[in-house]
Amino acid sequence: MKGYIEHPGKAVETGGKFEHVMAISLDPRTGYKDGVIRCITNRAGDVATSGYIDRSVLYKVRGDSLERFSIGERLVIKNQEVVIAQLSGAGADFLGLEDPDIFIDEKTGLMHLYFTMPFHKKEKHGILIHLGHAVGNDIGSLEMTAPVLRDEGMASAKEVSIAPLNSNGVRNNLVESSIKEEDFDYSTVRVAIAEDMGKSWKFGETVFHPKERNIPWIGGHASPGPLFPKSFIDVGEGKRLGVINGREANRRVGDEIQYGMFSIGLFIYDYENGKIDWVSPEPFIQDSAARTITFASQFVEQGKGSGVLYAHVDDSFVRAYTLNADEMKQLLP
Repeated sequence: MKGYIEHPGKAVETGGKFEHVMAISLDPRTGYKDGVIRCITNRAGDVATSGYIDRSVLYKVRGDSLERFSIGERLVIKNQEVVIAQLSGAGADFLGLEDPDIFIDEKTGLMHLYFTMPFHKKEKHGILIHLGHAVGNDIGSLEMTAPVLRDEGMASAKEVSIAPLNSNGVRNNLVESSIKEEDFDYSTVRVAIAEDMGKSWKFGETVFHPKERNIPWIGGHASPGPLFPKSFIDVGEGKRLGVINGREANRRVGDEIQYGMFSIGLFIYDYENGKIDWVSPEPFIQDSAARTITFASQFVEQGKGSGVLYAHVDDSFVRAYTLNADEMKQLLP
């Protein structure tokens, strides 16, 4: 049972502005017609091989339907240059804002935008990755604050997955982090504890380490994707079904580290306690055109038992997929 239909063509038209676009995030208050997308301004290297570097900017998108969006103006965030200067320090090269995620706070009505902030440390040949934050009434009035999670050389944070409030009024959100092992660096999934969505969060436990789980399709890198609403598929009190992005184990080929296939899988998250209960033993979605990457970033529920998932293929274009809840349930434990 497949559980999804791949839409033909690309979901985002670039108008010739960019060769590579990815990581769409949409505003639910406009019926998911407006949003933000990451656009690559320069790519050095190959996305299938370790060491490639992308430089990025965030742009607005607008769609007349859930199948077709177009890129508009560059996203302007107040106070951006000030915050970047404070974080850069001496000898750090800022690579641009990446991987946006929109969250609307129902209590305050404010929009929170989270994004990856990578700084390449030239003198140490390393990289610091913060989870950045901006807040405002809408996409056009965002102002950047300090990152909600800051990489102090011990733990990075990116690709946030927003969890519902638990019974203590806290969100056990998930982020992609990393752990350096003797053989390779691994992307892991870690809890990020948020008592206030606009202020500093706390790093929690690592809840998925690819090397320890021994699931071949997600044996090298793991990154949390969107959680489905309870109205789409209900997996029990205090839990949500979601998608998890996973990559096969790295391989050494001569002096290079080559990546395996990045696919979309399913997982069940116990957000009440901050635990992952289950990860699918096989991938859920591999795009028909993917050479190395299918990576989910946004889900929109359309009606009873149906929704649209957006993913980027080879970090180059955005595809839409229609998901069928009844078929997906047959893939669950």
